[in-house]
Amino acid sequence: MADTLQPATPGETHVVVVGAGIGGLVSALLLAARGVQVTLVEAAGAPGGKMRQVVVGGQAIDAGPTVFTMRWVFEQILAAAGATLDDLPPLQPLSVLARHAWRGHGRTLDLYADRARSIDAVGDFAGAAEARRFVGFCDEARAVYRALDAPYIRSARPTPLGMARGLGLPGLAALARLGLLASLWQRLGQHFQDPRLRQLFGRYATYCGASPWHAPATLMLIAQVELDGVWAVEGGMHAVAQSFATLAHQRGVHLRYLTLCKRILLRNGRVAGVVLQGGETLAADAVVFNGTPQALAEGLLGDAVQRAVPALPRAQRSLSALTWCAHTPTAGFALERHNVFFDDDYRAEFDDVFSHRRLPRAGTVYVCAQDRGAAGPLPAGQPERLLCLVNAPADGDLRPFDDSETEPCRDHSLNLLQSCGLQIDLPLQHTRLTTPADFHRLFPGSGGALYGEATHGWMSSFRRPGSVTAVPGLFLAGGGVHPGPGVPMAALSGQRAAEALMAHLASTSRSRRVATSGGTSTPSATTAATL
Repeated sequence: MADTLQPATPGETHVVVVGAGIGGLVSALLLAARGVQVTLVEAAGAPGGKMRQVVVGGQAIDAGPTVFTMRWVFEQILAAAGATLDDLPPLQPLSVLARHAWRGHGRTLDLYADRARSIDAVGDFAGAAEARRFVGFCDEARAVYRALDAPYIRSARPTPLGMARGLGLPGLAALARLGLLASLWQRLGQHFQDPRLRQLFGRYATYCGASPWHAPATLMLIAQVELDGVWAVEGGMHAVAQSFATLAHQRGVHLRYLTLCKRILLRNGRVAGVVLQGGETLAADAVVFNGTPQALAEGLLGDAVQRAVPALPRAQRSLSALTWCAHTPTAGFALERHNVFFDDDYRAEFDDVFSHRRLPRAGTVYVCAQDRGAAGPLPAGQPERLLCLVNAPADGDLRPFDDSETEPCRDHSLNLLQSCGLQIDLPLQHTRLTTPADFHRLFPGSGGALYGEATHGWMSSFRRPGSVTAVPGLFLAGGGVHPGPGVPMAALSGQRAAEALMAHLASTSRSRRVATSGGTSTPSATTAATL
């Protein structure tokens, strides 16, 4: 039976935002601040998307992103909505960015927000020559960040030619020094002789779901992002999403949780609304989809919008993860808030995940100790909230990742932690395991990929879909969209989607005036969806 759509309220523009991840929340907030009537629908029972929390042993634990960086992004977005950072939970600057440990090595290496302290720490850990090389690395990372900030990070939809024009001669020179086709791993080899430092900074590739052997050298800019500041959020990263949802509600956004969008409807080739689970329809002048772009290409939102974005080949998916959220005591290792434990064979980890499509036999383990940081050390023996993460292949739509796979990975991970001095248990009654199959169920169309397309090769950054799709009136936001994964980047994508949508509505508003000047044309609810 055909869906019956009621037209949008006369004189009002109605937009439906599908998904309450940070990208969708930002779009909804900014659109409402501009006077647009917005309904936000979210399949889960709370906002956040990947910025989710799970309750383990009566404790709420962040089970997604754990790092707050690029504060300027949120200052800019909040200012556009008539708010400030004071409307978010309190932010606590971290003096220690992360603590790093290696199997069989007794020493750890801390990186600090204070660059001078980091230089001293690298010198104490690896010698004066490596400290000097670290200075050169930081200088180059800053130059790359400054070069790419305007033409790529802040750009609505960069192209190679447009970015080359935007970079100018200084920016082009900075990138040329990297070697246009150099991988991050190759460039790190030119900076560092100590393999542990190469391993440490090679991990930046995983922030984009990539392998350091295939990620472009430009990802070294993440070093500058971290040096600009890392904050802990009171209440966890999920509290940031809750604050944005509150601000959106205060500005008139109608938030509907536990509401699954089944289809995006078109009329005359343009967005006309959505169908919710149960058959309810919502008319809309435009839709912002804050989900996995591949869900559109696979027809999960209806055959009519499959052409909105190109299909992503399975081989180009980013990393997924195996995570354990636990509330348990630790001993023997002085944890910071962010901790990374490296195994011996770094390359084997990425060969396992990307080439052999299996859980790594010698994987890096990231541990976020969410009760650590600015508050100081915990009393001995007190249970604490932990997120432990190991990289995994994004094949959650192909197999279940059952105990036969996850238990050996868990045992190896615990063995690595123990070899670095950390005594920890992951008791079943106080631990929540999430596999790539679970992530695929949470984020349909992803296969469990947490970062959209893997950033492999220098052209991969230009393959990410932008905010404007091939379907008139359908816009995208989220970590799978330009400018990329990570909370601040996903927030920027939400801002770009709102900007593109408002520009689009302005252009179609002019079209409406032309259409009605003859006195015979009545605009439909979807006229505002014309590109």
